[in-house]
Amino acid sequence: MKPRELRRLFFVELYHGIKVVWPILSALLVLMVALGILVGRIEDWPPLRGVYFAFVTGLTIGYGDLVPTQPLSRILAVSIGIIGVLLVGLIVAIAVRALDSTTRRQIEDKQSRV
Repeated sequence: MKPRELRRLFFVELYHGIKVVWPILSALLVLMVALGILVGRIEDWPPLRGVYFAFVTGLTIGYGDLVPTQPLSRILAVSIGIIGVLLVGLIVAIAVRALDSTTRRQIEDKQSRV
């Protein structure tokens, strides 16, 4: 198989995997955004800043430019971090499965040619 075909096959498999878990992915994203807006309200930040905080925290980037000071918002920040780890883990698992499926098809294709 040519690299272009492998790449196309990988993205097709990735798309199918995302379609299967889309309800879970979208629920995690909505929950992360909602918690970010809630933290923003508690900390008197604009909603967009709260969403920014949620994604920076959830993706474990943590620039430190926004820091929650209220006890409740700190608890919510930990929750956002856990949701972010679940989100990233799910996406990585889908990508690994797509890569595995692509690799298996490549091996089967090589064996059928021999």
